[in-house]
Amino acid sequence: MSVGVTSGPRTSADPQGRRLESWKEIAAYLGRDVTTVRRWEKREGLPVHRLHHTRLGSVYAYTAELDAWRRERAPGPAIGEMAATQTPQTVRRVRTVIALAALGLVLAGGLAWLWRQRSTAPSASAISPIRSIAVLPLDNLSGNPEQDYLADGMTEALIGRLSTIQGLRVISRTSSMQFKGARSSVPEIARKLNVQAVVEGSVIRSGDRIRITAQLIKGDTDVHLWSGTFDRELRDVLALQSDVAQGIARQIEIALGPQSSRPVAARAVAPAVYESYLKGRFELHKDTRTGLKEALRQFQAAIDADPTFAPAYAGLAATYSTLGNVFFGEPPYAVSPKVFAAARKALELDPQLVEAHALLAQTSARNWQWPEADAEYQRAIELSPSDAGVHADYAYWFLWQGRTQEALSWARRAQELDPLALHGIEVGWILFHARRYDEAIRELRTVLTIAPESPFALWFLGFALIGAEQSDEAIQILEKVASISHRSSGVLGVLVRAYAGAGRRAEALQVLDELHRRRKAGYVPPAAFLNAYLGLGDTEQAFIWLERAADERSNIVQFLKVHPFFDPLRGDPRFAAFLRRANLQ
Repeated sequence: MSVGVTSGPRTSADPQGRRLESWKEIAAYLGRDVTTVRRWEKREGLPVHRLHHTRLGSVYAYTAELDAWRRERAPGPAIGEMAATQTPQTVRRVRTVIALAALGLVLAGGLAWLWRQRSTAPSASAISPIRSIAVLPLDNLSGNPEQDYLADGMTEALIGRLSTIQGLRVISRTSSMQFKGARSSVPEIARKLNVQAVVEGSVIRSGDRIRITAQLIKGDTDVHLWSGTFDRELRDVLALQSDVAQGIARQIEIALGPQSSRPVAARAVAPAVYESYLKGRFELHKDTRTGLKEALRQFQAAIDADPTFAPAYAGLAATYSTLGNVFFGEPPYAVSPKVFAAARKALELDPQLVEAHALLAQTSARNWQWPEADAEYQRAIELSPSDAGVHADYAYWFLWQGRTQEALSWARRAQELDPLALHGIEVGWILFHARRYDEAIRELRTVLTIAPESPFALWFLGFALIGAEQSDEAIQILEKVASISHRSSGVLGVLVRAYAGAGRRAEALQVLDELHRRRKAGYVPPAAFLNAYLGLGDTEQAFIWLERAADERSNIVQFLKVHPFFDPLRGDPRFAAFLRRANLQ
């Protein structure tokens, strides 16, 4: 897939050339992405035809017309070419014009030099360096939707590369992917994400070669600052990602730090290995049990084929970690060692993998190894200063220590770094633990205006409403999230508390009985029973289930120091023993 494949003139028996039947074909022929060629049609007269009798948006173009349009936009022919086709008088005239133009350039350069000597102050109109950027989802130009995993994976990889650059704020994949397939203008996207520039582009694969076309666009003016096309074999895809990131970095006037030249970028990776890895990431982001199981299979396939490929281990760790959250309900004692082992292996192979440091921090915290968790979070932030997700995770570390104000500051910083990534969930959860219930409710309701079905936002809102003694409303919210989460055991435990708080004890006991029946058939987190018995005011049962939660390193034990639901136990000497056991006292 050389550059000539997409950008060179083409011939055909038809004097108009080959007919291109869609925006994707036109974009591929011109070596640009669909967004760009559509912009060219509007602003620069790109010769595109429409079929008015068919569905809206059906277009076609002829290669001969595109070639002619491209020649008109290109710089004029060389002197020697002109001499072969024009009269001597015309050539002399052209040479005279060129000579005068050259003289003018010399004089202008001299005046500019003199001006610089007279004043060293920067011009007020000078363009300031770009310090914030968003990478929009790269277009899949293959024409095959099954290749979306490749475009999405390359988008995520490019975001990761740029995030390692000191001084540059890069919007996360979570926010960027919200604009996949959207028709919003660049200035509108830049305003929503609060960034100075946007990267858009495309990915196309042909056999074992891959091409990325990227463009850097000024956010407020929609002006194109730079574009580049990068073409390599698929086995060199890691180097390709670095090439694109460095090309962008040079244009935005940010010096590349040592983090941007990562050792893994220079190595080759077998196409089958990288495809399995990208498919694993694609399935992981679906956030479904079926997707997570498929992600495990794909990551393991990549590892089996190449045991030295570090990102696959990080993907494996991330998948196990997700399976261990309350809505998927895998036992912490089963997944935590797998997360730890996979993250450790990833860092042995590539010590600069940010995701692996963050996952190792989470696992260390779950095992109450607070200094180790702190060190891993700090290392992750050092490697990727604009990673909002790591900032939000680090906020929890401060919360677990009882340092709620610092926790809130870190969560707010995550919001600033990535305004559409729903970090208001973390902010609301921290406010709940600070007993600032009304503020927590407002924050979580704001999140739900953007993502009304977010299970975590709904679940945490249930906690906050219980704290504010609005039990009836809490019941409505928790019943909704129970339905969304297929009656997650963790949600049912809090629902028991809400029913008890509303004086509906019979219904509370009915849900508790459901949890006990479910436990006979499979795993139920101890935290579900702990929350239920705390809500029912049964202190002895609460301590029994707290013991079981501590034995399996349940996530709820990390919140012993701050969780409002534990307030009735704080005067009991047994509770102080649990704080010491968890290294929180």
